[in-house]
Amino acid sequence: MDDAVAAASAGDPAAFGLLWRELSPRVAAYLRSHGVADAEDVTSDVFLAVFRQMERFSGAGAAFRALVFTVAHRRQVDWHRQRTRRGTWLGLDEAGVDPVGPSAESAALGLLADEHVLAVLATLTPDQRWVLALRVVADLSLEETAAVLGKDLGAVKSLQHRALSRLRRKLSPEPYPGDALARLNPRHA
Repeated sequence: MDDAVAAASAGDPAAFGLLWRELSPRVAAYLRSHGVADAEDVTSDVFLAVFRQMERFSGAGAAFRALVFTVAHRRQVDWHRQRTRRGTWLGLDEAGVDPVGPSAESAALGLLADEHVLAVLATLTPDQRWVLALRVVADLSLEETAAVLGKDLGAVKSLQHRALSRLRRKLSPEPYPGDALARLNPRHA
């Protein structure tokens, strides 16, 4: 990625394409994880803003990734602010019935899976969600995550630890009571 960043800084269009293909799925996933409905459009805006800055950018792949997710984080915040001011937004995809859409069963299963993930993530604080999204989805280091969020390294570590602990408690099944086997088979008592 370091070579692609250097080439993109020099104006190489193929390097821009490589950086887009490498990072855009992660940016879109980060935006979706924070409730941005039109994540692909916002991802395009993120990369347009980043590519406009490329002539002034100096650094390697890790610094470029941190820049991309800093811009993505700011665009995500702006998107939510805009939605609260303007109200709900209905895209063309949501406006009408798609005659070639997925089956009702696959749509229902997808919706249930999405709702479960969103419900579990909703138990986290916004800062915890941001840290996990940047660490897991964006694959940023602790230092890069701290820089994107404007927090110190210790705070990011603490937020990540608390978020993972909470998710572990929410996702792990309830342990069996100690006497469960004895109740099933009296010979084991």
